[in-house]
Amino acid sequence: MIERQNRMIGKTLKHYKIEERIGRGGMGVVYKARDVRLGRPVALKVLKDEVMDDPDRKRRFLQEARSASAVTHPAIAQVYDVDEVDGMLFLAMEFVEGQTVGQLIANRELDLLGAVEIALQITEGIGRAHSVGIVHRDIKSDNIMFTPDGHSKILDFGLAKLLDPSRNDSSGVSVMETMAKTQAGTVMGTVAYMSPEQARGRDIDHRSDLFSIGVVLYEMVTGELPFKGQSPLDTMHAIAFEEVRPVTVLRKDLPPELQRVISRCMRKRPEDRYQDAASLTEDLKRLKNHLESGSQPTVTLRDRVQDALEWARFSMPLGTVGIVVAVLVTAFLAVLFFYKMDVATVVVLLFLGIPLYRYIRNRKIRTVRKFVAKASRIPEVQIICVQGDLITVVVDRSTAALLLRLNGYVENVNSKLLYGDPLELSVRDDLDPVKIQQILREPGVRYVRENVLASQAPVP
Repeated sequence: MIERQNRMIGKTLKHYKIEERIGRGGMGVVYKARDVRLGRPVALKVLKDEVMDDPDRKRRFLQEARSASAVTHPAIAQVYDVDEVDGMLFLAMEFVEGQTVGQLIANRELDLLGAVEIALQITEGIGRAHSVGIVHRDIKSDNIMFTPDGHSKILDFGLAKLLDPSRNDSSGVSVMETMAKTQAGTVMGTVAYMSPEQARGRDIDHRSDLFSIGVVLYEMVTGELPFKGQSPLDTMHAIAFEEVRPVTVLRKDLPPELQRVISRCMRKRPEDRYQDAASLTEDLKRLKNHLESGSQPTVTLRDRVQDALEWARFSMPLGTVGIVVAVLVTAFLAVLFFYKMDVATVVVLLFLGIPLYRYIRNRKIRTVRKFVAKASRIPEVQIICVQGDLITVVVDRSTAALLLRLNGYVENVNSKLLYGDPLELSVRDDLDPVKIQQILREPGVRYVRENVLASQAPVP
């Protein structure tokens, strides 16, 4: 493959002379070339050989050209041409000099005002794409170029999905299933920047792009991604179910107004986010003006309360539970102080509190029991074992959809805990009969599928 790519150097496709390779992705290799007719540099994206034989991926490549060429905006790299020569399908687009935003972040070359300016420019460009019914679907820091003259350019509409229902994919294959069955780079969208609905394989619209812009802005101002896992599936689970730490917790010098913008971009439910790029653009412009002038924005009481609660959730021990405990203890002490209760009254209150204590303490047991009841109804589940805070689920075959479903059940359990460490999940599909027998002998087995129990023979 590398030799083939090197042989392309110096070759002429149509009237584009290839000069050097500058990148590669899931669908194609990108070269710097020269348009010999107009005497200008272009970026030439050539479809990979293995993709040429795949009608669906070839169709997506052609859709990339049509989608990108339909949008004209200073913040979007322009598509010049799409054609097929000698069995090679290629896309000629504007060659953008500069660095990617990912490189700027890695080199720590971005200040707060610069990050907001880049977010503003790409939001305006994405807004233009949305206005003609196009969703980018793959906004990330490596798909945004920052030119030497201070302009941002969005690259690669290769994953764009037209909002016109007649042109949408109707295969029904979820992104999660795609992640489970394909190699890295062929997934629809880059994992860490996906919206929750994209990660869960649900239908998406323009609000998915606004979530991804929030992720990029978060990355630009903190230097790290909001969602990170040990595997792509872990990251997708975090995107779908876990809350992200506020930027004002990671960096104390960032203004609360910035956190409010990012938080609204990255809400789990699309209906809770900005509903269009114009609204996000307006808030980014307001934020930029306040940063440039040094003026303090007018903050409503509601915003102040939300900022305080959000800070407390991620700063106090036990998060939301810690807040509830602190409020209850404060209220109890206040009652004792103002009503000057005697010792006998306090003893009675404490005695009445014992049932409440036991109810809270046994809550984890009850919620785990509900998890077992739900998980045991899944046909692929063989064994469920609970040891401490670890739930081990043995399954016939581990699929992305099954992992997401089980993780969702565990997340639901954790959200209802009032104290203690959260439960962790381990899904195993690689156990031989000997190891299965070892698990069955251990304490904490809560469920065994009938045919699994019947098939186990004593080990000699």
